[in-house]
Amino acid sequence: MTEDATTGDAPITLLIVDDHPVVRDGLRGMFESAPGFRVLGEAPNGVEAVSLAAGLDPDVILMDLRMPGGGGVDAIRELGRTGARAKVLVLTTYDTDSDTLPAIEAGATGYLLKDAPREELFTAVRAASEGRTVLSPAVASRLVSAVRTPRAPGNEPLSAREREVLALVAKGTSNREIARELFISEATVKTHLTHLYAKLGAKDRAAAVAVAYDRGILG
Repeated sequence: MTEDATTGDAPITLLIVDDHPVVRDGLRGMFESAPGFRVLGEAPNGVEAVSLAAGLDPDVILMDLRMPGGGGVDAIRELGRTGARAKVLVLTTYDTDSDTLPAIEAGATGYLLKDAPREELFTAVRAASEGRTVLSPAVASRLVSAVRTPRAPGNEPLSAREREVLALVAKGTSNREIARELFISEATVKTHLTHLYAKLGAKDRAAAVAVAYDRGILG
């Protein structure tokens, strides 16, 4: 690994994952202009991120969550399943329970919002590369609240991906068609269904859709 000329230490290598080219360009420029970092690559979605991570082996992956063609939570889960060495630092605009909790549960090392100051982002990447957990104050507050406020069974919030799956189920879409539309495997679809059934307290697809409409989750 090449050493950083200013510090003598090996630079922290990065993979940037975001569906907006302007955001990727901005992050690449920011990190390439700072000592101690090296950007290895970029990906526009989670599926390509998993593929690139296998070949580039970055130290840290900056991961957005909601992306067409493959979301961040599924990618984080897949990176963990495949034993990727990289630490994942979520960098997104969303701080709702349905975004933060699934990302942390999937294995994200840290979670920052995109309005974080430059130096805070640099510090977070350095910490994540060492395996230390980094959370924005807003996200940390939400996690503390979630721990201190037990949810009633069948009343947990759905993740963004679970909502997407449920919306397609409501349209009568088969598991195979859902997998094709969301660029995930049928096994992953079934996993999402199992989780959302538990969260909604439903036994099957029809009951899940009915509960979702009743609670205003759909429509």
